[in-house]
Amino acid sequence: MLGSAATPRAAHAQWSTTYEQYYLPGKFNFTFRRDYPAADRLFNAFDYGHAILYERLYNNSRAPASELEEQEYNFITRKLLVSPPRLPLAEAAIEVNYAKIAPEAKAMFDWAHLLHRQIYDVLASESMTQSEKDAKIAELVAYYKTRPDLAFSSVPKNMELMEGQPYSLAFRQRYPKFNGLIWGYHWLQVGLYEPLMIGRSQEERQAGVAAAVTRFRQMLENAPEHMPRVMPMTATIAPSFAKRYPEASIIFDNLHAMHDVVSDILANDVVPHGGKRAAILEAASRYRDDRTFLMPVAEWASMGQMIGIENMGGPAVGVLSGWTAPTIPRGITMADAMKSMPGMAGMGHGATAPAAGHSMPGMSMPGMKMNDSAHAGTMPGMSMGEPTAHSGHASGMAGMNMGDNDSSMRALHERMMEDPVIHERMMADTAMRRMMSGMSMDSSSMHMMHRMPASAPSHAAGPASAHSHAHESSSASRKAAPAHTPTLKSSSTKVAPNKATPKKASTKKAPARPMVHDMPGMKMPGMNMQGMNMPGMKP
Repeated sequence: MLGSAATPRAAHAQWSTTYEQYYLPGKFNFTFRRDYPAADRLFNAFDYGHAILYERLYNNSRAPASELEEQEYNFITRKLLVSPPRLPLAEAAIEVNYAKIAPEAKAMFDWAHLLHRQIYDVLASESMTQSEKDAKIAELVAYYKTRPDLAFSSVPKNMELMEGQPYSLAFRQRYPKFNGLIWGYHWLQVGLYEPLMIGRSQEERQAGVAAAVTRFRQMLENAPEHMPRVMPMTATIAPSFAKRYPEASIIFDNLHAMHDVVSDILANDVVPHGGKRAAILEAASRYRDDRTFLMPVAEWASMGQMIGIENMGGPAVGVLSGWTAPTIPRGITMADAMKSMPGMAGMGHGATAPAAGHSMPGMSMPGMKMNDSAHAGTMPGMSMGEPTAHSGHASGMAGMNMGDNDSSMRALHERMMEDPVIHERMMADTAMRRMMSGMSMDSSSMHMMHRMPASAPSHAAGPASAHSHAHESSSASRKAAPAHTPTLKSSSTKVAPNKATPKKASTKKAPARPMVHDMPGMKMPGMNMQGMNMPGMKP
């Protein structure tokens, strides 16, 4: 009886009902393979790289790092990528054991890669008008979503899911060259969309694709020096594509993030060998749902711009005179990369949980809207800093102007300034006080400033998210251990209460202090940006 009772449970734990599904039919299919064979064949080599990586890590996560960093890396870069396979590979023949323990995750990757290839075909088609391409890509995304058991969410997932779990970062830390190679794959996969989008003729598109492929091959030289230092994001590498097709772009970023997650789970012994399947399936479920670990779309779109394209492998299009100099160390997390940006210290970006009520998670501010400018993901009125001599790319935040939702912004503004910790922190920073000099406020802001008590209680709850789906992300930024994320790391810090003895009230009226904010460079309604001395900022 015990034996018969145990058997169904074990079978259920390994049972998979996933199945394969083929391309959406259409005359456009395989256009990219026909017209851009050199680039198309590289994708077949990429499939091998992912497959052999997962198989090696699953079979023996404690094997010498040289097996991947030298033996497999040299084979891939010196032979396979030099003469890639002509047809897609049967990955299950390469990742035999991994495919057995996580067929659902493998099927998710395959389904998203199929979407990748069909969108290349549509964009490469010379017989379709732009409106026909838009309609067909919308149809492809809808077709992709007919498989909720396989489809990645089209809502952005925050970096906590990729970089804040107990197993996170293991792969990139132990295998920097192979990790750089995988990120190079992802750079090219999204980067190829840009020349297909902006090319005005077939000749320009052909030249642009060839240039992007050449740029990818140059990344392999002196590895990992020229490889991406953080995961490339579609809105940064292919801004024209991301602006026109944001849902597909978000799906691909979630896909690439989960590739990192699976590598970390397989590489990190904190997840026991027998627990690899459960951990992968849990991550896969999170990347499919539209409820957990979310970030606002505006934050997703602007994150890469703030971190810098030079740290993601550089641009995929344009005439380049050399490599742009990275500004962050290799292997850094997205959260730490954001903190290292000028004026961004102390701000949360959906990757870690900051102290409750004392930061602005991800700049998810009411009133933020996607801009219609050439830089996908910027906000209305946001002007990026001028390109620097060493990077060749605009970085930083300059003269950010919030949206038109004055009432919501004012409510958020007041809530910020009622927190004495934020107020005192900014007032104690002489540089910030100089930056804020010359700032004027409207009458309601001045009234709020004057009525703020000297020791107002700190609010435990942070500002509301700007995105309708981002309630879970905001909750993750405010609570040390959210109910839906039992393994979530907490980075909350305790703030000592203000024990200063209140001074006797003076009969002399003190001059009004300039209003300060926890968002350097942020323009609120009623604020005059003139006179703010911030590098790269434009009023």
